Amino acid sequence: MTTGKTIKILVGFRPGAAYDLYARLVARHMGRYIPGNPGIVVENSVEPAPTTAGRIYRAAPDGTTLAALIPALYLTQLTGSGDAGFDLARFTWIGSPTKSHYLLYMRGDAPYKSMRDIRESAIPPVCGAGEVTTTGYYLPKLFEEIIQTKFKIIAGYKEGPDVDKAVERGELQCRALTIDGFFSHEPYPTWLKTGFVRVLLQTGTRRDARLPDVPTLPELMDEYKISDSNRRLAKLVLASSEFGRPVVAPPGLSPERAKVLREAYSQAMKDPALIAEARKEHLELNPAPGQELEALAKEVLSQPREVVERMRKLLGK
Repeated sequence: MTTGKTIKILVGFRPGAAYDLYARLVARHMGRYIPGNPGIVVENSVEPAPTTAGRIYRAAPDGTTLAALIPALYLTQLTGSGDAGFDLARFTWIGSPTKSHYLLYMRGDAPYKSMRDIRESAIPPVCGAGEVTTTGYYLPKLFEEIIQTKFKIIAGYKEGPDVDKAVERGELQCRALTIDGFFSHEPYPTWLKTGFVRVLLQTGTRRDARLPDVPTLPELMDEYKISDSNRRLAKLVLASSEFGRPVVAPPGLSPERAKVLREAYSQAMKDPALIAEARKEHLELNPAPGQELEALAKEVLSQPREVVERMRKLLGK
């Protein structure tokens, strides 16, 4: 399929970010399972997530260009004005290395020891975020909507590490991100161990084994007797966790090439060498196949108007 060619994976983050680490992990092993054994390289470009999505959307559908996308781009498409520059339903979904739920961390010296403290405080904690499609922004907004917490969200940071540096400087108190990202690299494990931060909430249906004392969002929704309509909104917004850290190819890729890439991705995820490297780098693996992601993309984009309007309001659209 790609004899003599190199496959590149577009990553809209700097080297060392979680998306980059997963993309490089895949790049080191996937080529062995593609006819011609092509080399695979990662191309980093710090840019807004929709820009990366637009680049891969317009790329030649020949199987030599892939992209690692953030999972919440469907929020952009659903709540935008029709000019997102891409259609997630038309991408060729290759696979995702993991599904990850989310958490909210808070500086240990902040006066908020629980989500109830935030609910009852007259002064909201200050959280940092990048774009409105990043976890750092839309999760606190979701919490505001369904469990009546209040946050002051400072958006516009280029990347997650920039938010973390602002937390270190005392400019911010909190941030939402993936659980696997939190435990996969520094400074978070050290921050948690030393008490510099505490985790107040996780979004999975069950408590993560590493966070046994941290309540889940479903637990709080039960405690506060949250309505069915709010639960449906939460389910839609949190569908991003089911996408994980997806890898896609452009629309129009031939079924034959799509099959080759999907199978190669799946085989790489089972490769003992990849699994060993992931364990060494503290990267969790819980792969999702491309066909499953394709179906999920179509499902989340088929939402009733009233749900979309609530999402638009939540994201300030």
